[in-house]
Amino acid sequence: MSGSEFCYPDQSWKEPSGMMANLVAESGGNKGQLSNLVEALCRDFRTHDDAELQKLVEWQRQIKSKSATKEKPPRPDVAFWFPPADVTNAAFIQNAMACEALGDRTQYLNLPEVEMADRMCGGHKQISQMLRNIYDRQRAGALRATADGVTGNPTLRVNLTISSTPFSTRKFYKNDLFNGTFGRMVFSYKPRTSRDGRIPRQGRYTEAFYKELDEYLARLGSCRGRFVVRPLNILIDRLAQEMAALADLTDDDVLWDMSKRALVSAWKSGCILWVLNNQNWTRQMGELVEWLVYHDIWSKLQIFGDMLNGEGAESGNSRNNGPKNMLNELPDTFSQPQLEALRLSTSKSKEGANHQLRLWKSRGFITFSEETGLYTKTEAYLNRDK
Repeated sequence: MSGSEFCYPDQSWKEPSGMMANLVAESGGNKGQLSNLVEALCRDFRTHDDAELQKLVEWQRQIKSKSATKEKPPRPDVAFWFPPADVTNAAFIQNAMACEALGDRTQYLNLPEVEMADRMCGGHKQISQMLRNIYDRQRAGALRATADGVTGNPTLRVNLTISSTPFSTRKFYKNDLFNGTFGRMVFSYKPRTSRDGRIPRQGRYTEAFYKELDEYLARLGSCRGRFVVRPLNILIDRLAQEMAALADLTDDDVLWDMSKRALVSAWKSGCILWVLNNQNWTRQMGELVEWLVYHDIWSKLQIFGDMLNGEGAESGNSRNNGPKNMLNELPDTFSQPQLEALRLSTSKSKEGANHQLRLWKSRGFITFSEETGLYTKTEAYLNRDK
């Protein structure tokens, strides 16, 4: 979808590239099935890349056949759309330069282990900046891309998927939970299943499936121009209000910060759905976008809940599934001291109770009685999920 931009509700224009997702499940949790989906989607990429590889092989053959005194042929202009998972940082930057030169092409990487991102980014210290540049479609910031002197600073148009276990995921991101990198990565967590002793079966895609899939992919490839998907933007505005209300109910700034990037990532998915559906919007697409927002946040809290509260990463799984709705923990009619006690029990200061009560009142969650000095949940709040 190079050559297409969409207007986000804040009036900025974004490409639906820079999409990054991390699938998290225990060892043997069928994370490898993602690669089957990837290969089905990227069949044309493989065909293109095989031809590009042959150009490099032929060039290397010519280099070896030339004596030291003879002029060496120049390296051919090649760009891989689906680079190998073990790509080095130099090769990654060089390929980004080639993709940019050949029409701002987006490359796609599928990393079966999260540690492979270190190699691609040039080391773990460079992870944060590189992933930010990918997500925000910024330039790589590399003036010497390879050891043989290839220079460049390409705009990174990359989509990235990663698979990892909960333990390796927590270890990998533990220093990046509060610097913006973490929020830019979408997480999908698959909990451990019961020990039922059944080995999952794999199937094969039929030719009819591939034919239909290719029709959808052709729509992505032919999409050009600037677009405003108004129903999607209305949905994102509503979800932003819901995220703010949820953060107020839990008095949790981390939850609010996470939701900002979750909204953008789900919105990008919505843009792609709109193109795939012949530039038409449906209620079912909206439901999927909404699910993507909540699933991303839920997954992050399942994996990193205790770490987001300032605890360590020694265990393989989060011991805390995230912030609680404090208003739900209180009776329908309650006093300020009851909220203060609840805040203290959740390691929050009681001094924040006044601010939290004001927020709840302004959102219409509670009312206050001057006569009794008590707060009461509103009917609108009590019936919000019905």
